[in-house]
Amino acid sequence: MQQSLMELLWSTSHISGGNAEYVEEVYESYLRDPNSVDEKWRDYFDKLPRVANNVNPDIPHSEIIQYFELLGKNRARPLVAPGSGGGNISHERKQVEVVQLINAYRLSGHKKAQLDPLGLSNETTELEELDLQFHGLNNSDLDAVFQTSDLSLGLTEAPLRDILAALNQTYCGSIGTEVMHITNYAERKWLLQRLESVRSTPALSAEARIHLLERLTAAEGLERHLDSKYPGTKRFGLEGAESLIPMLDVLIKGIGSHGAKEMVLGMAHRGRLNTLVNILGKNPTDLFDEFEGKKLVDTSGDVKYHQGFSSNVMTPGGEIHLALAFNPSHLEIVSPVVEGSVRARQDRRRDDIRNVVVPVVIHGDAAFAGQGVVLETFQMSQTRAYKTGGTIHIVINNQVGFTTNRKEDSRSTRYCTDVAKMIEAPIFHVNGDDPEAVAFVTNLAVDYRNEFKKDVVIDLVCYRRRGHNETDEPSATQPLMYSVIRKHKTTRTLYAEKLANENIYSADDSTKMMNDYRAALDAGEHVARDLVNEPDASLFVDWSPYIGHTWEKQAHTGYELKQLQELAQSITHIPDGIVVQRQVAKIYEDRQKMAAGSLPLNWGMAEILAYGSLLAEGIAIRITGQDVGRGTFSHRHAVIHNQKDGESYIPLKHIAPDQPNLHIYDSYLSEEAVLAFEYGYSTTKPNALVIWEAQFGDFANGAQVVIDQFITSGEHKWGRLSGLTMLLPHGYEGQGPEHSSARLERFMQLCAEQNIQVCIPTTPAQVFHMLRRQAIRPLRRPLVVMSPKWILRHKLATSTLEELAEGSFQNVIGDDVITSEDARRVVLCSGKVYYHLLEARLEREQKNVALIRIEQLYPFPQEELQKALEPFANVTDIIWCQEEPMNQGAWHSNQHRMREALGGVNNDAFLRYAGRSPSSAPAAGYFSTHLEEQNRFINAALDVTV
Repeated sequence: MQQSLMELLWSTSHISGGNAEYVEEVYESYLRDPNSVDEKWRDYFDKLPRVANNVNPDIPHSEIIQYFELLGKNRARPLVAPGSGGGNISHERKQVEVVQLINAYRLSGHKKAQLDPLGLSNETTELEELDLQFHGLNNSDLDAVFQTSDLSLGLTEAPLRDILAALNQTYCGSIGTEVMHITNYAERKWLLQRLESVRSTPALSAEARIHLLERLTAAEGLERHLDSKYPGTKRFGLEGAESLIPMLDVLIKGIGSHGAKEMVLGMAHRGRLNTLVNILGKNPTDLFDEFEGKKLVDTSGDVKYHQGFSSNVMTPGGEIHLALAFNPSHLEIVSPVVEGSVRARQDRRRDDIRNVVVPVVIHGDAAFAGQGVVLETFQMSQTRAYKTGGTIHIVINNQVGFTTNRKEDSRSTRYCTDVAKMIEAPIFHVNGDDPEAVAFVTNLAVDYRNEFKKDVVIDLVCYRRRGHNETDEPSATQPLMYSVIRKHKTTRTLYAEKLANENIYSADDSTKMMNDYRAALDAGEHVARDLVNEPDASLFVDWSPYIGHTWEKQAHTGYELKQLQELAQSITHIPDGIVVQRQVAKIYEDRQKMAAGSLPLNWGMAEILAYGSLLAEGIAIRITGQDVGRGTFSHRHAVIHNQKDGESYIPLKHIAPDQPNLHIYDSYLSEEAVLAFEYGYSTTKPNALVIWEAQFGDFANGAQVVIDQFITSGEHKWGRLSGLTMLLPHGYEGQGPEHSSARLERFMQLCAEQNIQVCIPTTPAQVFHMLRRQAIRPLRRPLVVMSPKWILRHKLATSTLEELAEGSFQNVIGDDVITSEDARRVVLCSGKVYYHLLEARLEREQKNVALIRIEQLYPFPQEELQKALEPFANVTDIIWCQEEPMNQGAWHSNQHRMREALGGVNNDAFLRYAGRSPSSAPAAGYFSTHLEEQNRFINAALDVTV
């Protein structure tokens, strides 16, 4: 027999024994009407877990007793309960209509809800689907008693008048609920029960209501203080949306009570300063210094409303670490960054249940509806590679985007939040001028996320008291809206008046509360609540080993030969019983021969050995991207799929019993959100190798905002270190404009101040040492790799086990075949073009052209290039040869660096270009044209008579 929640309660010590009878009485009252019990008991019962996934609410024992007493009195034929209408066919038909009416309110009640504080967008006409006559009912039925069906009123039957009142209070007040699109019955039932049992209006204690007023006072007080102290200065204030501060306060306490230890918050600029000071506890004095333009960092820095912050606060469930992510002005792009940071923290804590670290993202209404990365981030929410146990989304709905507020201009959907329905997230629209309703939906969202581990959306419907920023005059474009706003009282004023009218908190006390807050600001005191002065150090990531290093920092990337051979045997072993596909079996047979030394190593084997050796040394690895398990060009096959049952086997996960995590996931078809996620992950887990691989390198341009705003500039703007590795397949093979170039020139243009590393390795040994160097040396800067396609299996692109065991990554590879006496020209190059030049030189038996490969294009290895050039100091004819058109590739970005290196060897040396002519497209679409162009520039590079 199913165990009830009451039986579960009895099994716990503090409410068992002599307390059991009292607790049962309280619980029975809670089941009938949650508002009838003390707020702390209600909160306790609300947070009880479901038993055996049962979503139906417990039935009060008194009702069960009455039912059996009735059966005992009427053994022959159970009587129809009075008022049930069981003996009246017409009444039964109307009973069906009542059920339909109930569901109509659940489905459409939000349309009638009073959500807009300004009253401009609220429905003014009755909705047909909520009209009694639409359902075959009329006013004469109002006093008739009907069964309440599954309506969670605490009553099995009630007059239609009372049912209607309950429905209107639940679904048409300050809260508009959208949950009926959820197909999972358990989730939908749970949500309806929580809403209907208290009519979406929980009773709050006087203490709780005064606390809400205090947080509203803090929100409004900071904005008024900043406006008076720094008038006309941009701050993207929270005026009109002050309820965000009590909302975050309730949210943090709620997730803390569920056992969370960390919360990562992402938000755009509106309300950020208020959140920093009143929630995260940034000292107001520090904020004032920023307003006054004091330089706080030695780099370019960023504006004050892009800054991140972290602190620790105490909650009913214990200490919790709060982290506000840094973000650029590109709205919504911070969302997947936050998700990546949260996943890394969960992995670090081995939080597989995903209760300990919670993501919260605050959006703007226009951006939430308009930015495609929102959809991408929602789509990743339940995938293996990217799920974080559900995100709590808060939309600060100003009802205007910059100067656009006409619905027919701003979106095609009814609500800005409709995009969330794609993942069946519950959506709670709430009037920002009703702080108690705001607190209710916040607690509900927190409990839903904890119960079901899915995303949930709160649409905080509010307004923007000023323009897009404090220098704008909004009435020029929204005259009607701002004529109403100018007359509209603030949320704090309205709530203070309400509490005064109900004799809960006097007007004088409210005024004193505001004055005390302003005085605290003037004194430079912390104004956030529950800050922890001596935070728990275990909640932080230790970045100290990774700070202060330059790219010249060396690392031993070799691996003892015997151990390397043993590792090679281990990662090429496939257990009996796994049926391997024919081509994959051949790859692994060849790898076993490579492990034995009977075949030279190819690219795939060297890469797998790099990962295996790092795992053996205790370094975790995460690899994501489209087709990464196999590799776009079938070179990796790190994941083996059993042909018998479809199950996967990953040899790299079976190196040692206590090895660190290897996460390798094929991503869904996204670049922007996925790359942003991996950036966020890498900024939070420095002791791991984090790799994102593009299917083709040029697909990375779909994530250009991530590259520009985070990867290449995050350290300089915000001091955020990242060791993210990007593998971008690059090479001209006649596949057309979209599958040739990883747009090397864009990365080169972004290079400055040693911000990133750009490498083009040309041998298996080079990729082995490059990957190991990225993980082993303490420098944490992004690594951008122009990875190969054509040379993955090239007969000349091989290495030996000894080169892996004893070598290191060479930023420049010189030419030890051509002698200085024979050389008449030196060709500098990078990547795949080297093999075209080498093959042509071999075919022509040419001895007078030396080939020098620059394997790291940035930071530019000037000293190493000079060393490679020294044997040819007598040569003055120097060529830079590249596959890319002249206006692309590395030519324009690095020619001055190459000339500087040449000047250190021979001042008479002259650098010229050999490659494709300038082109607006990356590559030719016709294979014949591709070959003609290639032959032309290869000849130009090798023909010393030209």
